[in-house]
Amino acid sequence: MTDTTASKAVPAAECTDMAQVRAAIDGLDTLIVSLLAERMRYIEAAARIKPARDTVRDDVRKAEVVAHAVKVANDRGFPPKLAYRLYDMLVEGSIAHEFDVFDARDPS
Repeated sequence: MTDTTASKAVPAAECTDMAQVRAAIDGLDTLIVSLLAERMRYIEAAARIKPARDTVRDDVRKAEVVAHAVKVANDRGFPPKLAYRLYDMLVEGSIAHEFDVFDARDPS
């Protein structure tokens, strides 16, 4: 959903049929996945910047990221328990990807 598409989406409270709901959800999913892809570029940057493999997993930082997502979810009316589960999975997947990228670095 580009800014143009977003402005054309019917607000949820004004939807009168499932086609409107589905079109808005599809547009939002495009935005969400696009943002997740951009987030992954930063994970790849971290893999490039970190000096040692044992610095890839940072459980303190993981807890901070998940707690932040839960707070934002709570503030925005998104189920905090769902945000916790999603972000726990997202961060674990990001860590796994970061290990892959780190391990593929040129050792020279």
